[in-house]
Amino acid sequence: QVQLVESGGGLVQAGDSLRLSCAASGRTLSRYAMGWFRQAPGKEREFVAAIGWSTGRLEYAGSVKGRFTISRDNAKNTVYLQMNSLKPEDTAVYYCAAKFLSSGSGYSDIALYDYWGQGTQVTVSS
Repeated sequence: QVQLVESGGGLVQAGDSLRLSCAASGRTLSRYAMGWFRQAPGKEREFVAAIGWSTGRLEYAGSVKGRFTISRDNAKNTVYLQMNSLKPEDTAVYYCAAKFLSSGSGYSDIALYDYWGQGTQVTVSS
């Protein structure tokens, strides 16, 4: 079992930056990939970014590549999502999730993720 708690969301203006945090506990994370997803009102949850905890492999959605950066702090068991140049279309609830590395090589497949946080709201005003 892995417990995930997100924080860092808020209300910002277009062009601003935010850093989301996801504190993980419960199991050693070396066997997991950690992902960030988001869900805007009326839309399906979508992949944003992911990182293999032990491999460091990165994957990003095209819509955020070059603006968002995912990273991890092993000592703190925490995954971060640095979001720069935010746009109104980035407004959503952002979720942290964990999947076993052995469950498949794709990081963007939401169905492969076993554990989810409660989400944190990010609102970007124009």
